[in-house]
Amino acid sequence: MNSSVAGQPLIIEASLNGSTPKARNPSVPYSDDEIVEQAVACMAAGAALIHNHTSEPIIGGSGVMDAQLYAGAWRKLLALRPDAILTPTMAVGQEGVSVETRYAHVVQLAEQGIIAQGLCDPGTFNLGMLDQEGLFAPGTYLYKNDMHDSRYYVETCRRLNIGLSISVFEPSFVRFIMAYVRAGKMPAGGLVKFYFAAADLPFGLLPTARSLEAYLELIEGSNLPWLVSSFGEDCVGCGIAEEAIKRGGHVQVGLEPFADPANRRSRVPSNLELVEEVVQLAKKYDRPIATPAQAAKILNLPTHPVAFRQA
Repeated sequence: MNSSVAGQPLIIEASLNGSTPKARNPSVPYSDDEIVEQAVACMAAGAALIHNHTSEPIIGGSGVMDAQLYAGAWRKLLALRPDAILTPTMAVGQEGVSVETRYAHVVQLAEQGIIAQGLCDPGTFNLGMLDQEGLFAPGTYLYKNDMHDSRYYVETCRRLNIGLSISVFEPSFVRFIMAYVRAGKMPAGGLVKFYFAAADLPFGLLPTARSLEAYLELIEGSNLPWLVSSFGEDCVGCGIAEEAIKRGGHVQVGLEPFADPANRRSRVPSNLELVEEVVQLAKKYDRPIATPAQAAKILNLPTHPVAFRQA
C-alpha cells in the first residue's frame, strides 16, 4: 500500500450513458426515470459526480441542445440528492453554429441552479472508426474545439461562478489549461479528466502507467485535481483506475466509456457494478470514498450544494 495516499478521499464519477446504445447494454439509462434511478444508486454506492447525455446527438445533430431535457431528470434527482454534482455534455464540431449557441444549455442550467460544474473540451481531434481492413475509415469529421471556443468555455464558467470539468482527449489539450495556470487566471473548481482510449479508437494515449505519468508531468505544479477514464476499455480491468488511485487521483467509470476489449460481448455490467468495483479497489490503498460535499471541497467548487429550485 502507498502510505502517502492513505486516507485521501477518492472521488468517483459515474458517466451513465454517452452514446452507448441499449443494443449493446440493455441497462444503459436514457429516460428521466432510468437516469434518476441509476444516479441515486451510484451515489449511494459512492459516486460523488454524475455525468450523462440526453437523447440528443452531440455529433451530426443541429448543434443545439435542449436544457430542459437535462432539467427534467436532474430536478427529480436533486429533489432526492440535492448534493449531486452534475455535468452535461455539449455538441461539438457543427460548422456554422456559434459556440454561444452550442453552450447555451450549460448557461441555462447554471442560471437555474441545477449545475455547479460546467465543461471545457479545450482541443480538437480526428474522429472515426476502424473499417474492415483495420484502417481508420476516410472520414472528415473533427471533434472540434478551437482556441476561441475553449476560452469561451472557461470564461463563461468563471462568469457563472461554476466549476470546470476539463476533458483531456489528447496531451495538447493540457497545454491550453496550463497556460491559464501559469498566467494565474485559472478559475476555481477545475477538474482535469484524462481520457485514455483503447488501441482501436483514433484519439488519446493508451491506458497504461507510462501514459498516466506523461500526463502528470504536463500538469506538474498546477495542484489541479485529476481523474482517469478509459474509453473502449474496462477502467478497472485494464489497470488504469488502480494506477490513478495509488497516485492520489480520482476515477470515472460508467457505461459511456466502458467496453470489454477482450470480448466485446462477454460482459454486460451495470453502472452500479462499475462504481462498486472502484469502491472495492480503493480499499487496497486505504482511500475512503468522497461524499459529494467532500468532493466539492476537494474540487474547490465555487457553489455547492446545488440549490434545487424550479425554473
